[in-house]
Amino acid sequence: MSIENKYRVHEVAKDFGKSTKAVTDILTEYASTPKNHMQVLTDGELSIIFDYLTQQNQVESIEVIFADTYHEPKPAKAEQAPASGKAPAKAGKPAGGQSAQNNQKPAQNNGQPKHQNQNQPQGQNQGQRKPQQQSAAPATKVPQKKLVDTRKGGDVNLAKYDERLEQLAPEKANRMKAGKQKFQGRQNNQRRGGNFGSKRRQEEQEKMRRLQLEIAKKTPLTVKIPDEIGVGELAQRMKKSGAEVVKHLMKLGVMASLSEIIDYDTAALVAMELGCKVEKEVIVTIEERLIDVSEDKEEDLVSRAPVVVVMGHVDHGKTSLLDYVRSSHVAAGEAGGITQHIGAYQVEVNDQLITFLDTPGHEAFTAMRARGAMITDVAILVVAADDGIMPQTVESINHAKAANIPIIVAINKMDKPDANPERIKQQLTEYELVAEDWGGETIICPISAKTGDGIDNLLEMVLLTAEMRELKANPNRSAHGAVIEARLDKGRGPVATMLVQNGTLHQGDVIIAGTAVGRVRAMTDAKGRKLQNAGPSVPVEIIGMSEVPSAGDDFHAVADERMARELVEQRKTEQKNAMSAPVHKVSLEDLFSQIKEGEMKDLNIIVKADVQGSAEAVRASLEKLSNEEVRVRVIHCAVGAVSESDVMLAATSGAIIVGFNVRPAANAKDSAFRSNVDMRLYRVIYDCINEIEAAMKGMLAPKFKEVELGRAEVRNVFKITNVGMVAGTYVLEGKMQRNAQMRLVRDGIVIHDGVIASLQRFKDSVKEVAAGYECGITFEKYQDIKEGDIIEAYLMEEIER
Repeated sequence: MSIENKYRVHEVAKDFGKSTKAVTDILTEYASTPKNHMQVLTDGELSIIFDYLTQQNQVESIEVIFADTYHEPKPAKAEQAPASGKAPAKAGKPAGGQSAQNNQKPAQNNGQPKHQNQNQPQGQNQGQRKPQQQSAAPATKVPQKKLVDTRKGGDVNLAKYDERLEQLAPEKANRMKAGKQKFQGRQNNQRRGGNFGSKRRQEEQEKMRRLQLEIAKKTPLTVKIPDEIGVGELAQRMKKSGAEVVKHLMKLGVMASLSEIIDYDTAALVAMELGCKVEKEVIVTIEERLIDVSEDKEEDLVSRAPVVVVMGHVDHGKTSLLDYVRSSHVAAGEAGGITQHIGAYQVEVNDQLITFLDTPGHEAFTAMRARGAMITDVAILVVAADDGIMPQTVESINHAKAANIPIIVAINKMDKPDANPERIKQQLTEYELVAEDWGGETIICPISAKTGDGIDNLLEMVLLTAEMRELKANPNRSAHGAVIEARLDKGRGPVATMLVQNGTLHQGDVIIAGTAVGRVRAMTDAKGRKLQNAGPSVPVEIIGMSEVPSAGDDFHAVADERMARELVEQRKTEQKNAMSAPVHKVSLEDLFSQIKEGEMKDLNIIVKADVQGSAEAVRASLEKLSNEEVRVRVIHCAVGAVSESDVMLAATSGAIIVGFNVRPAANAKDSAFRSNVDMRLYRVIYDCINEIEAAMKGMLAPKFKEVELGRAEVRNVFKITNVGMVAGTYVLEGKMQRNAQMRLVRDGIVIHDGVIASLQRFKDSVKEVAAGYECGITFEKYQDIKEGDIIEAYLMEEIER
């Protein structure tokens, strides 16, 4: 606002026909008390005064405003001159005679600024109010209603209002400058009976604009709020200040800053208190838009084949049973009698299909169940008639019960003379599996996988059980299912065995499984035949994935490949953020104290072993240690030496590294020391289990600390009569010491753990040999030494707790 057009308290009071005290009282109540009547008012203070006077002087209806507008003024009245003998009024005040007439104006103009009524036709007012004028009371000193005679040029300080208009709406002000010239120039035309049509339109537009503003003030603002929202964003959506929202949150007992997140209920309460209308905002994620998880209609469902998993103890005949079912004989050629290939296949029984999962035991079944992929419908529990219930049999029973699937018991090896099925039935009752002929509900079928006796009856029982469960699926929708097995083939790339659970998978479909996405380039069944389509309960092997998915991952066929890749990137980012989240370092020494303080909920462990079987055994044994206070989670399980990447994973996830018959690489050992990662290496699995269990119970016994002496490389091997194999070695670091503990490491795997029997330097027997020298070493009761082996010498020292 420029200096020459400052708007002061007394000027506003005079323009509105109010006393200075009345204007001061308004400012005192809704803003701050002005110092005196000469104080210059700000835009905010002017807005408060205008709003107050507008609210206190409401019109009765819109018809009252337009009542006079649509009557054509009479020319004689329009040309009527002001009352004679009266001096011109001061700024904005008409002559006395005119004021007397204006005092009879209806109440709806009370309190309005004088410039708002400049366009009112004066002649019309005089003509209509003349009967009332005769009986009107004399004019008071301060009139209650006041009109400005716009035909009196120079009486109104229009520059004052033009300046305010420029400040409030500069763009409109520029467009109205030309209109101002016309407005002032037309005043003389009005005196001479000019055309009032243009002025009426302007007056109507102004009144309608003000009515719209009033309606907008009375209509509450609609605010959409999601399940969670930041305080600052909530304030922005409500068009309120952050301080105002925080103040209302404090009234509700919620102490939150602008950057904090609040839930929907809290945000809705604040919004309603601030006069807003609340609507729930539903956020649709990429996964919800991409993957169809709608329920199928009953009329769309058709019967599907049951999915069966065969479980049981080692060497009880699982693979032999599967081989007989599919009329193959691969079991005799498998290494160690353990299933080597994981897959799935279908067999036809009485014109009905059954899908079998060919798994290495209950480990893979457990992994799928843990991921939520309930892909099996029936479990066949194989028990040897001559062996009875064994530990893995009990585990299989527990896994099947946890998955809530029915169990059919197959008592195998009935061809053996010492077979005793009644003893098996008695043992099964201890695990709540009571045979039907004993009054229970468990189907028990005596079979012989060697001769084939009873297998047909077993398959019929599987079909009967599936029929009772009414297994159905909808083949006329996009496919989804589970990944059974996945591997990386050198020639074909990622290869995945998938089981379709619902819908139909077509060649060329875009599929997403975990963090892998791709297009089905080729699809084959268990016999290697190429397929174009695969319906429910059909296992297929596909190629075309971008990377190898994890066993047990759900897969979905989707329509938008671009959006699928976007979802995969989002999942990878979430996994990366979860792994990089700050965690506390964990060690067995302070494990019990963290559990007692409530800080430890999950104990993360990384397992590395020499062979896959040992790794799975260690993993299963460790996960059984979980209790109500702490859950043991094996976050990584692999074969080979402990690498630096294992240490990095342990550091970021707060895990303990457990090594079984393996050694860490040199860089991994240094990295673990720098990152304060606890690394435990064992030769006996029970030592590992007992030590971790004792740590969880707070009963760790005094332990022995391994003190490394040195490392030496075997560069030659000699055979000496009456001595045996002698390792010609070069000491790489530290020293070799006679009678010290030693371990022989070959390709990162511990081959032997024993004692150094003798240490020779040329022909002399020495106690120790330092780094940089060669020496001959023999071991106690061990001769399998090869060039390139690494000898690690160490001592065991007891550590006080």
